[in-house]
Amino acid sequence: MTPQRRQVIGVDIGGTALKLGRFDQSGSLLEELQRATPQPATPGAITSELVEAIEQLDPQRQADSVGIGLPGPMDRDGRVAQVCINLPGWEQVPLAAWLEPRLQRPVTMANDGNCAVLGEQWLGAAQGIEDVVLLTLGTGVGGGVILGGKLFLGRCGAAAEPGLIGLDPAGPPCNSGNHGSIESYCSIGALTRWSGAEPKELSRRAAAGEEQALEVWHRYGELLGCGISSLVYAFTPERVLLGGGLSAAFPFFAASLRQEVQRRVLAPSRAGLSIEAAALGNGAGRLGAARLALERLRSAGVG
Repeated sequence: MTPQRRQVIGVDIGGTALKLGRFDQSGSLLEELQRATPQPATPGAITSELVEAIEQLDPQRQADSVGIGLPGPMDRDGRVAQVCINLPGWEQVPLAAWLEPRLQRPVTMANDGNCAVLGEQWLGAAQGIEDVVLLTLGTGVGGGVILGGKLFLGRCGAAAEPGLIGLDPAGPPCNSGNHGSIESYCSIGALTRWSGAEPKELSRRAAAGEEQALEVWHRYGELLGCGISSLVYAFTPERVLLGGGLSAAFPFFAASLRQEVQRRVLAPSRAGLSIEAAALGNGAGRLGAARLALERLRSAGVG
């Protein structure tokens, strides 16, 4: 008799959607579900929505553990959301402790960018790469860093928030309290603000060869390349990956981004560097969260 393959649930909590997947231990997606994020996205509202969604996704309780990605830093044990910049009321929220009695299974959490880079390391564009920086270009700009094959969390679990790297101290305000961050210029809302058009419209016009739209994407690549240059100096990765909704436009800004990094970064710091679009799209976060859930079970001696 073939032994039953272990199952886990991965959840990606975003400002507009909750993306859930049930996976086996090889990372194969068995079932998926998406729900609108409750508004306002308070801790209590999201807790209730998650319980209902997980019961719908896994009514037979086949999954043994749950991993959750959130837009902000966790504590090092993956139990407490220290702050979620774009969600109201999220400060020192012990979400794992709230969910476990209701779900009757262990819950572990991580920053959503960390989950995305773990997903790409497992089954995506970072497979076999020891040093990786990933940025998620969406409603905000998040990301994660893998050094020496392991997720880099820093002393308190809050390291590697690449979207908050500063570009201009006099730039637009960021929800983090910063000014002129990568997020302030390169998120979906920021791009729409300074370009005067929605990203999908800009991509449509650029694909048709419209010069003005192509120039906007060229400028976007320069701004993003400036921020990535600081990250390359800090981490000297082998690969930089770009995920999130805006990464679909990568062909329009790849050249100016790479040129900007080449112009700003000395050759020894960018030796062997490649800058590419991530492979897993919006599914990377929930896959990486599932990976965390599996690792939690294995560290507990289960599976």
